[in-house]
Amino acid sequence: MTATTDPHGTTHPTGPTEPHDGRAAVADGDRSTRAAVATMYRLTAGHRGAIAVATVLTLVASALGLAQPLVAKHVVDASGRGQVIWPLLALLGALFVAEAATGSVGRFLLERMGEGVVRQLRHGLVGRLLRLEMREYGRHRGGDLISRVTTDTTVLREVVSQALVDLVTGSLVAAGAIVLMAWLDPLLLLLVAGTVAAASVVVASLLTGIRCASERMQDSVGAIAADLARALDALPMVRVHRAEEREAAGIGARVEAAYGAGVRTAKLASVMSPAVELAVQGSFLIVLVVGGLRVNGHAGSLGDLVAFLLYASYLVLPLSSVFRAVGLIQRGMGAYRRIEEALGLPVEPSAPLVPGVHAHTPQPARPSATPEQSASDQPTPEQAALALRDVRFGYDPERPVLRGVSFTVAHRQHVALVGRSGAGKSTVFALVARFYEPDAGTVLFDGRPATELTRDACRRRIAVVDQNAHVVHGTLRDNIAYAVPDATEAEIRRVMELARLEEVVARLPGGLDTVVGEHGSTLSGGERQRVAVARALLARPSLLLLDEPTSHLDAINESALIGVMKDVAQECALLVIAHRLSTVQHADHIVVLHDGRTTAAGRHEELLTGSALYRELAASQMLRPGGVTASGDGAGATG
Repeated sequence: MTATTDPHGTTHPTGPTEPHDGRAAVADGDRSTRAAVATMYRLTAGHRGAIAVATVLTLVASALGLAQPLVAKHVVDASGRGQVIWPLLALLGALFVAEAATGSVGRFLLERMGEGVVRQLRHGLVGRLLRLEMREYGRHRGGDLISRVTTDTTVLREVVSQALVDLVTGSLVAAGAIVLMAWLDPLLLLLVAGTVAAASVVVASLLTGIRCASERMQDSVGAIAADLARALDALPMVRVHRAEEREAAGIGARVEAAYGAGVRTAKLASVMSPAVELAVQGSFLIVLVVGGLRVNGHAGSLGDLVAFLLYASYLVLPLSSVFRAVGLIQRGMGAYRRIEEALGLPVEPSAPLVPGVHAHTPQPARPSATPEQSASDQPTPEQAALALRDVRFGYDPERPVLRGVSFTVAHRQHVALVGRSGAGKSTVFALVARFYEPDAGTVLFDGRPATELTRDACRRRIAVVDQNAHVVHGTLRDNIAYAVPDATEAEIRRVMELARLEEVVARLPGGLDTVVGEHGSTLSGGERQRVAVARALLARPSLLLLDEPTSHLDAINESALIGVMKDVAQECALLVIAHRLSTVQHADHIVVLHDGRTTAAGRHEELLTGSALYRELAASQMLRPGGVTASGDGAGATG
């Protein structure tokens, strides 16, 4: 996979993009066995010592095995001459035991090495997938990415722990057996070589097909994981719409595709294995017949024939291991292609986008509170906790979302962001959180362009509570303390009180140590929202982003949260996506977005008289100063 770097220092792949069905479309590249072996060998970097020891032990075990036919030859010859054979039998037994013990140790070292390679790959994949650019999560399905960490790495474990060493040791052992067979009877060896060559031609013709079928199978398995994860994540919706059978049928089609590819792989493998076995067995029969005739004709001894037959039978294991290793390596390349593609996806840069600027310059002191500032008396960008200057952005360059957004948020100021659905409010949050970079314009934190800061430095300044409050599997304490794992009990209790969570904790059987289930399934929507608020406050940000924070709250809890927001505004700046009257009317400053542009800004009363769009929003959502909405909560969709 090739890549390019844009002016901001962000790396983007330039290879073919992933098709809509989730399967990766990459170039085939060099599919030769030599290239595949070289690739698998590179994976073992850092484990070469273990491989060397295991290879030596395996070769020693093989040498002990190769010595056994020679001892057997002497046993037969000595028995024919009436000599004592028990010392030779004892030696034969000792060779057998030593071979088993040495081979066992070598195999253990290889298995451990294989697990180490898989561990290293999984660490790399997990770290990579958690740091991908946000655009990549829209281009790749989550379940398929997870499959690359689990299923694909498991396939590679067998390749690196067995196939590489089997290929080397099998080749050397086969070569040793062939040398000894040539020493015993060159004519019989030529007959064996002819049958083995025929088997090699058959195996070589099957390898490309095995790799292609394996790649299709791995892609299908990844698609199964992606489709199943999608269905399980939306299970309530699936059941309410009675779509279980439809989803099962869709996933079943993926299962059938994996089955078909697996059957094709098995079909090709089933042809390859008998070809090898028939070649070796055919060699054995030819040697038995021709060698027997030669012994009867006194062209060789019976001991020589026994030894040659044993070596011919010993060729079965090393040759089978060589051919099996080659096939396994080709199957492993299908899994490795998917892993390599994931490791090549672009991640967020850790350095500032503007080179040569220190990311951790001390922040300027926060100015005094500015709740009295109006539209005409806003702080300059250099004085603000956050400022946007003519920011433009589009997820698709051909379809801009923000077309020129400018506003400031002073320290300890409550700013509301309003507008119709699709106006760009949530996109503003995504840019402030630095999930994406503006196509034009500037985002500033404490008067400094975000491009001069690392993403980590920017995110240390902020906390986010979005509309879909994220609660992960674990205890309530784990979720509240997610951003500050070492928070004290007093700090956790403080944010619990601010978020009005005391009653929730009291209701749960284990209190703070209650497991809240997958996606916080044991909590209501409003309770999950308050958990997210508590988690954000625990980090003590200088800027708190709230995406419609009262959307899941009843009137009582909404009133409580408004009080929390007033308290929080004394500690940090607030930028709130708002529709409800209670959120808007208490804001120090309101910014109106329309069609990706800032069209008006000011206080609630000022905008009612000075902005036609705001008056329209107020009329449609019953935003009136000093009262509750006539229809209830007055919530609207966020953009």
